[in-house]
Amino acid sequence: MLTLQARAKLNLTLEVLGKRPDGCHETASIMQTLELADTVTVEPCDSLIVTCSAPDLDNESNLVWKAADLLRRECGVPTGARISIEKHIPESAGLGGGSSDAATAMVGLNTLWGLGLSPDQLRVLAAELGSDVPFLVEGGTAIALGRGERIRSLPTAPLPWFVFAFPGSTRRDKTAFMYESITEENYTRGGLTRKLEARIRSKGDIPAQFLFNAFDTVAREVEPDVGRCWSDMYAAGAREIHVAGSGPTVYAAVERKEIATAVHLVMERIKGWPSIISRAWPDVGPG
Repeated sequence: MLTLQARAKLNLTLEVLGKRPDGCHETASIMQTLELADTVTVEPCDSLIVTCSAPDLDNESNLVWKAADLLRRECGVPTGARISIEKHIPESAGLGGGSSDAATAMVGLNTLWGLGLSPDQLRVLAAELGSDVPFLVEGGTAIALGRGERIRSLPTAPLPWFVFAFPGSTRRDKTAFMYESITEENYTRGGLTRKLEARIRSKGDIPAQFLFNAFDTVAREVEPDVGRCWSDMYAAGAREIHVAGSGPTVYAAVERKEIATAVHLVMERIKGWPSIISRAWPDVGPG
């Protein structure tokens, strides 16, 4: 039996460059895994079974089941596995929980089934499952281009603390809806991502002002709770505020744990938003 941590991800930058001929959007992003994680356990079994602590994910529509089935079919594996997921990453939050569970399950099954696939080979398969899944095969810090399938690893960066608050969303196909809502006014040319990439490669510190998300304005326009949560986080003392992924999670980057804890407590106990704090993983930041 193998027990693995499926790390949440955060887009430190997320630029939308335009729409591709295939209808998808071209993006440029610096991605980072977090300490926040689900727990994924894989063990031998004759058939393929996925169980999850979140009841609505405890079925074959779960991306983990699709990932395991894809890996089994592509590699001609004659047996199955039992995969158990203990959720800690909020669902549909823009933090890549489902994608990370799927990527982590593939890594675990690669070992359990003795397939010997390299990370690059796993990423090729992972790209069939979703744009975040290839990055989450290994995580760390990386630049992701295209639809997220072109990954270049970066040095581990010294990053601040992050406070997350979760307005939640009832939209089905939330990510598709958000990309449909974005307009040319929100497009950029990738320069902000290249600027942060250069900063990380030079081993400089990462000021919160370098963070960027193309969905910051869009999410507040189409999801009223995002705007309210954002305002409450500002009132709690945070200044560098963004949405995570395509939302609806709102987060702030702060320099010290004490400040992160104070903002978190105000958001959760006074403002009434579910909230957590987390650091980057792996982390080389101070304190």
